[in-house]
Amino acid sequence: MRRKGRQDKIINHRQVDEENSAMRPSLSELEAVTTIARLGGFRAAARELGVSSSALSHAVSALEERLDVRLFNRTTRSVALTAAGEAFVAEVLPALAAIDGAVERVTESRARPTGTLRLNTSPGAARMVLQPLLMEYLRRFPDMAVEVATDNALVDIVALGFDAGFRLTDAVPPDMIAVPVTRQSRMIVVGSPDYFRERAAPQRPADLMNHTCIRARMASGRIYHWEFSRHGESVEIDVPGRLILDESGLMLEAVLCGAGLAYLSDYAVQEHVAAGRLVRVLDEWTPPYDGLCLYFSGRRHVPAKLRALIELVRELRVEGGGAGVAP
Repeated sequence: MRRKGRQDKIINHRQVDEENSAMRPSLSELEAVTTIARLGGFRAAARELGVSSSALSHAVSALEERLDVRLFNRTTRSVALTAAGEAFVAEVLPALAAIDGAVERVTESRARPTGTLRLNTSPGAARMVLQPLLMEYLRRFPDMAVEVATDNALVDIVALGFDAGFRLTDAVPPDMIAVPVTRQSRMIVVGSPDYFRERAAPQRPADLMNHTCIRARMASGRIYHWEFSRHGESVEIDVPGRLILDESGLMLEAVLCGAGLAYLSDYAVQEHVAAGRLVRVLDEWTPPYDGLCLYFSGRRHVPAKLRALIELVRELRVEGGGAGVAP
């Protein structure tokens, strides 16, 4: 009887383990939930995960039914975590990060890094680093893929699942590690030769009030005031102009068309200045500033794929500075 009782207990434990195992989400299911939460929708998450939206929706519904809890509130226009879903994701994310870190550490002995490197950057910075840096990275590491997402606004790269970002050094959060990518640069005022045929070049920042300028709207929503400094005197000018743009590439196109004066980095305009398509003014009023940097979290393990990029950045040091005014 005692032997039979012990066997019954063993069987009961096995049944409980099997039931718990059946309820336990797989890693792919956990990744699906956290990706939907991060991107805010099934369509974007399905695109990133490489599955169809319907398959992803069915998988999450099956998981919710198995757990007997709703993780997402769904409408035809939006997807949002429930309170239970928020608590679930908050506990799952660190666990997934720990698993990813363990996998990365155990595979670091490989001769070449593998996987996908996810980077966030401003559009102007992306143009600067794509050819000299990221193309070389892909050439050296054929088992790597690189995904670049551009945002004018500074985003939380850790919360959004990015490995690193490229921004102007002054814009990098203080809890991040920054590696310089470019040498110092400077913002300069430029205009087309056609523009200056009809107007005298400004001699001091205050003269800009009598010119047509291409204004810049920052990611924060405010209009950027052009900043100048000379011999300890600092000036900010809210320049006049009827054209407002939020991206440095568009500003460059506009100034080349003669739409007015623009305030851009010397890196962005140097080719056009050298070719005579643009004319620099007020140079003595625009001191240099720190350029772009690669930044990443100092609180997480640095995987081999990111460490390879850091080493390449230190080797190449791209010429120039921040493209445009966006951080």
